[in-house]
Amino acid sequence: MSNDKNQSGNPGTFQAIESENYVITEDLQLAVRAARALQRPLLVKGEPGTGKTQLAIEVARSLDCQLHQWHIKSTTKARHGLYEYDAVSRLRDSQLGNDKVHDINNYIIHGTLWDAFESDKQSVVLIDEIDKADIEFPNDLLQELDRMEFYVHETQQLISARYRPLVIITSNNEKELPDAFLRRCFFHYIQFPDSETMQKIIDVHYPDLKKNLLDAALKVFFDLREVPGLKKKPSTSELLDWIKLLVAEEIPADALQADNPRSLIPKLHGALLKNEQDIHLFERLVFLNRQK
Repeated sequence: MSNDKNQSGNPGTFQAIESENYVITEDLQLAVRAARALQRPLLVKGEPGTGKTQLAIEVARSLDCQLHQWHIKSTTKARHGLYEYDAVSRLRDSQLGNDKVHDINNYIIHGTLWDAFESDKQSVVLIDEIDKADIEFPNDLLQELDRMEFYVHETQQLISARYRPLVIITSNNEKELPDAFLRRCFFHYIQFPDSETMQKIIDVHYPDLKKNLLDAALKVFFDLREVPGLKKKPSTSELLDWIKLLVAEEIPADALQADNPRSLIPKLHGALLKNEQDIHLFERLVFLNRQK
């Protein structure tokens, strides 16, 4: 779109994302700037719990933009993000003799993209977990995300974006996305935080956490993630939940040390291990270690 209103703004004016509740790496900062410069959706992949959804929230806050969230389900269709025509309600109102039936606009339900397109300033659109939808879903949005407009057949309206929104799309990589869709996105994969970055994340949430407990918890957490055969490795959000429980229950750091034979299964491990297969696997490893 050539209209100035449809431009996303000068990417050079983008300020670093700073938050009391979020830690963003330099490469992720750069990815947001690149998506704005190219005026393309930012496709973010990574393990669950690495902050993909929270990124959109923090970007909107940093840009002082309204956030429009579209959380995708397996039954979601592309048209749901544009609009829906409630023909059933109109038929019922017609049978009841309701006067509102004469205006079809009463039965047009705005979707997330419609609301974003009508925003009076640039907004941020989050399309969350796009890989949950069927394979045709991403391709069905190609034209709308490219042109930043769509046509409402029932009212013969063309809805165009007043200001081009910054679109952030997240995926847990549960299924491959079509090549045609990928070509139109700027892609970034969020690497799982290393120990140093994880410590910064914990410091944001628990600034007064004792260092010995922090060190012990991080060691247990990263050792657990290295256990071969885990069906679901614990994520950042689960580590934060676990630390919250350790603090609440006043679990001392020495209770987590590897030289404590009872610490082979982590205290309050239900915050970290989320299925019976992984718990049984860990119990078998504990048994083998005790036989040595």
